[in-house]
Amino acid sequence: MSLIKNLIKETDTFSSKLQINKELENEKVGHVVKSALDLQRLKIEKLMQNPNKPVVIPEQRKEKDFMQSVPTFVRNVMGSSAGAGSGEFHVYRHLRRKEYARQKMIQAKSVKEQLDEEYQRKLQENRKEAEEKTAKKRAKRLKKNSKKCRLQKSQLPKDDRAVNGSEDCQ
Repeated sequence: MSLIKNLIKETDTFSSKLQINKELENEKVGHVVKSALDLQRLKIEKLMQNPNKPVVIPEQRKEKDFMQSVPTFVRNVMGSSAGAGSGEFHVYRHLRRKEYARQKMIQAKSVKEQLDEEYQRKLQENRKEAEEKTAKKRAKRLKKNSKKCRLQKSQLPKDDRAVNGSEDCQ
């Protein structure tokens, strides 16, 4: 008897899975991507269907390091002269392309370092200006408070100076 009940349950679950699959297929047919906006909307809807699922964000591409592939010392220095064989020109062209890439990378690195130095110098300058302004305002504030305290002390009678003088002013 239990075997028959299990078979009935399996067919019921199977039929319910089929219905769910048909519903999903009907929903998928309705989505037609006509523009980039539609594509983005579909992607966002797919992400929002399961908000608990972690999203993988790819890292930015790193710059290609030509220094790894370019030898620093080239032993067979040659040019595209008339005495060279037919295969030598391609070797020369390849070495020349690598050297130009190396020089371009060195220039880009020096420009980047220069911009970084300029940025750090500007940051240091801004910090210094902010510290100077803060120090100036602090001095002004302390001067104002001390003047206020002196004025209060001078206006109090001699009996109250001993009691109230030490509360606000130091």
